[in-house]
Amino acid sequence: MKVQRSDIVLMDFPYSNHTGSKVRPALVVQADVWNQRLDDTILALITSSPQRRTGAPTQYLIDISTVEGQQTGLRYDSIVQCENLVTYDHRLIIRILGRLSDSAMQQVDTCLKAALGIQ
Repeated sequence: MKVQRSDIVLMDFPYSNHTGSKVRPALVVQADVWNQRLDDTILALITSSPQRRTGAPTQYLIDISTVEGQQTGLRYDSIVQCENLVTYDHRLIIRILGRLSDSAMQQVDTCLKAALGIQ
């Protein structure tokens, strides 16, 4: 499945210790030029777990009570974890849930810069 930057997708994410996996949402952060040319895309994981919400500059809050939040397709307030990135094959993406607005993606870009140490 071809995806676009700002799509929120559902994926089967493998645990870092390789003991299993969990179906969870993620945000496509890779540029569309590469999404069209490559079989893989770069994703930022999304969590609704309150324990993962640290308030770090690497995290973007999605409030589903807002119009923008409702366009994401998420069922719970969630955090885009820009400090938790993965490269994933497009063909393994289960489906597209929704998307983030351009203004939200600009804020995600700030979070990505903080995660990657880019000024």
